[in-house]
This record gives sequence, structure tokens and C-alpha cells, in this order.
Amino acid sequence: MMNAHILLLLFLFFFPKDWSSPSWWSVQTSGVNSNLRGVSVVYGTDSKDRQHYLIWASGSNGVILRSDNDGKTWKQLNAPGGDLDFRDIEAFDSDTAYLMSSGDGDKSRIYKTIDGGKTWKLQYSDKRTGFFLDSLACDSKTHCIALSDPVDGKFLVLSTDDGEHWKELPRDKMPPALPQEGAFAASGTSIALCDNDVMYFGTGGPAARVFRSADKGRSWTVSETPIASGTPSAGIFSIACNGSDNVVVVGGDYKKPNDASRVAAYSDDRGQYWDLAAAQPGGYRSAVASFEYGDFATVGPNGTDISHDKGVHWQHTDVLNLNALAFDGNHGWGVGEKGTVARFKTHFEYEIRNEPALEKSPPMSARN
Repeated sequence: MMNAHILLLLFLFFFPKDWSSPSWWSVQTSGVNSNLRGVSVVYGTDSKDRQHYLIWASGSNGVILRSDNDGKTWKQLNAPGGDLDFRDIEAFDSDTAYLMSSGDGDKSRIYKTIDGGKTWKLQYSDKRTGFFLDSLACDSKTHCIALSDPVDGKFLVLSTDDGEHWKELPRDKMPPALPQEGAFAASGTSIALCDNDVMYFGTGGPAARVFRSADKGRSWTVSETPIASGTPSAGIFSIACNGSDNVVVVGGDYKKPNDASRVAAYSDDRGQYWDLAAAQPGGYRSAVASFEYGDFATVGPNGTDISHDKGVHWQHTDVLNLNALAFDGNHGWGVGEKGTVARFKTHFEYEIRNEPALEKSPPMSARN
């Protein structure tokens, strides 16, 4: 029995064991020559019903990879459509995944597999001028959205509610795109699905703006951010959320990879107002993701940065060149050029404390 005057409280404090550790990543070998851009992580069972982290990755040269054993070994899967550039992949188990290629017109495609990548079904393509898929996001096996650069002057968002059929969301309440404004497909993470069906996507070029919908894409608002912009190579490259209120964007100018000014910003009011991070990441960043307990990680050519305060401050942790990252809880993987795959090291520890019991609050009638 627990002493009536002592309450055992379990506090989970997540903080680095050693900030000076040379890397938060353990590099693994994929065995392929590809600039990997897409990665997805899910905890599930392999073909022998053993529990593992299942990692799917995709990239240039039509490469699709899957590991069923925590990234120890990798299998290259059959690629649909020839030598496409697969910028994003969203997986749910060892059998089911969506795959997105980027390119002008019908080189931008959405595929799905339900047999572990043995076969892929083409679900969407488009030949219209300006159509160019940048990002894919899913929150279930049947509900996904995808973002295209502007077509006829407005950004185009696709959606599926049954996992089979894709439709273009209405654009009559989509603010018009600025001249030369677009999204970036560097990591397939420029659009995000957050709690309560709130959607965000980030843009670049003449301005770094965030579009937001709180009604499943029927209407949109847009706000400017202080992220670097003004050239075709600058803007928001990735967006992630912790719940639906706290949103973080990263980017910069990919032609200035070591420029650490105006790289990261955050919002605590669902994207209405944006503030630059008080301590910026170490340079241009192509992807950001939230992992368990609301922390964020961001990656780019000159390394990784971690934030423990919802994107307000970032700490540079290592120099591994990565394009994209994904988490299931606080277990994550990143991918990059030359077939690089790496596992995120969990630099966190748990702490148990004994604390005196809290005094009982007086009744309401005695508080005044």
C-alpha cells in the first residue's frame, strides 16, 4: 500500500543524455544508388508475425525500398511506371503503402500497393499544364491528401476518403497563388494533415506562405511567414504539427545550404501568426517532423537540429546529410543521397521521483 501522505508521481522527462554526442543517427546500408526523398515508419508484424519497425523508402531512379526488421536489411521492390522520381511514400503495415512520384504533367502520379510492393495500382495522374505533385500525407489507410503546384492560378489539393478514388478538392475558396509561387518536393512533406482534419501546406518563391483549411479542404485561409523567400530556390520546404494548434515550418534557400537565417518558424494559434524561431537550425532544412511528446527534429545538407519547446529553440546535433525523416513515436528513420538510410538514436531517459502529496483543495465555499 502506498503511504497516504506520499504520492508516487511518474514524470517522463525527455532530454539529451549527451548533447555532445557525435550523432543522433546510426547509419544503415540500403545497397542502392538513389537520392532517397521519401520515408515512412510504422510498428507492425513481418511475414513471420514478429514485431518490428517497418520502414519504407523511395527516391530517384525508380527506387522503392522496404525493411521488415528495424532497418537491418533492405529489399528493393518492383517499381511501377519506369524510372520515376518517387518523392514520397506513406505506409501502414508490411503490405499497404501509397507512393507519389513528382514531375511535370503525368510524370506526377499516385500509386498504391496492398501486397507489399509486388504490384502497384496507378490511382491518379493528370496531364494539365502546371500539374506537379509535391507532397502526400495520410492519417489512415483510406484518408490521404496530396498537393500540386498551381493549376490555372491556384494550388490544387487532391483527396481520397476510401483509399481508392481521388478527387480534386474545391478551389473556389482557395486564395490565388502569387506569380511564380510554388511548393517544394524536396522531402514530400510540404503538406500536413493534423488533428481534427486541419490541413496545412507551405509555399515558396516570391513569398513563404502557409495555407490552412479547418473544414476538410472546402475553404482555405493564407498567412505570410518570415521564412526566407524572394527567389525560386527559397521558401517553406516542410511543415509539421503537434496537435492542430502548434505548427512548425522549415526551409530557407537550398542554394545557400549553410545560411542559418530565417530557416524555421512556428505558430501556436493554428497558423494565423508566425514567429521566427529564437534559436535557428544550422542552415537550410528540407524536412521537419514531430516525434513523441511534442518534440521536433529537422534535417538538411549540413545536419540535424532538435527542438524541445515546440520549435522556438533549435539545437544543432550532428552533420549527417539527410533529405527526409519520419517517426513512429520517438523511433525514427532518415534518408538521403547515395541510398543513405539512418536510424534515429533515442537520446532520452526516464526519471521517477517521490514527491510529497498535494494538499487537498478547500471546498469552493472556502476559497473566497
